[in-house]
Amino acid sequence: MNAISPEDVQEVQGVLPEDADQALLIGRVWDVESGGPRVVAVSGGSIFDLHRVAGTVAELLELPDPAAAVRSALADPTLAEPRWETAAVVNASLAGDSSRTRLLAPVDLQVIKACGVTFVDSMIERVIEERCAGDAGRAAEVRELVGLALGGSISDLRPGSPEAAEAKRVLIAEGLWSQYLEVGIGPDPEVFTKAPVLSSVGLGAGIGIPAFSSWNNPEPELVLIATSAGKVVGATLGNDVNLRDVEGRSALLLGKAKDNNASSALGPFIRLFDGTFTLDTLRDEEILLRVEGPDGYLLEGRNSVSRISRPFEELVAATYGKHHQYPDGFALFTGTLFAPTQDRDMPGQGFTHKRGDLVTIRSRHLGALMNRVGPSEELPEWSFGLRRLLAYLAAQRQGARA
Repeated sequence: MNAISPEDVQEVQGVLPEDADQALLIGRVWDVESGGPRVVAVSGGSIFDLHRVAGTVAELLELPDPAAAVRSALADPTLAEPRWETAAVVNASLAGDSSRTRLLAPVDLQVIKACGVTFVDSMIERVIEERCAGDAGRAAEVRELVGLALGGSISDLRPGSPEAAEAKRVLIAEGLWSQYLEVGIGPDPEVFTKAPVLSSVGLGAGIGIPAFSSWNNPEPELVLIATSAGKVVGATLGNDVNLRDVEGRSALLLGKAKDNNASSALGPFIRLFDGTFTLDTLRDEEILLRVEGPDGYLLEGRNSVSRISRPFEELVAATYGKHHQYPDGFALFTGTLFAPTQDRDMPGQGFTHKRGDLVTIRSRHLGALMNRVGPSEELPEWSFGLRRLLAYLAAQRQGARA
């Protein structure tokens, strides 16, 4: 393995969870030696190759007890080989060095789903986008009008409750009803497909803003990882990059606003549930956002998961069930409390990204996802799809038999 510099060690400490010694972390790396993605686990400063256990993360998570399977593999040198130093791989990832083994998004065959408008604060911002018709210059004026009309009257409403139904009736009578209020306090949450299978980017990769957007923002989110049976077995961090001007023009443009080259970032790893880390651990998770601009601009925000308006179980049930199945599992963005209103340039126009912004999304139990903003049209094109993955896996199996 490569020699590790002090700078490498410092970088990895900022990326791993605070309790990394107790965390059971899995993910994917691009292995430059074999020329493809490998399923890996992180333990004791080393990254272990799990290709003898599973060819894909989806396959690994379908095992009866993924956490137990990974722990057993880490204890058996015939199943898990410590091939890389964690610090070196993290360093290569943050440097964007494609000549070295680097981290990928920690999911592969899972469908990338997302829930929107799951926090009242961000719901109000969606209403503002709609009222502005995507015009950032009108945001401050409309925000004041909507704030005066709504006040705190709906902040404690349980979506789908009789009280929410009454609030809906009053808002309609006042001419203030919105499709975003419908999914924010109505009976059904918003669930959409965020990105195609295998298109998400991981730690250190560029995140894309297309040229046609001039009002946009990061969305720091907790992402649940579920099996084909709809069982949540772990979690990671995600950036559900949002184009406020596009979606604000029409909710029917959601696909154009959400799904672009490098617009879905996940990582750095999936933390599997075990005896000490469970779904309940995440109910109070604090997800921190930091945007550092090349112009010296600094934006900080917080996504307090405890303030989510619908429980995780409701979001999962709205995604998976008799109405929809995912044979390879799914990753579910759970929404964000954060909606930036801090002005960056002109007063009253709020925040929007600039080329070169460094976005860091961090939480105590999941580590830190770091990406730099660039134009979608100029970032590396998504080229490794299902055909290439299947060909790679077949070649690896053939090589193992030889």
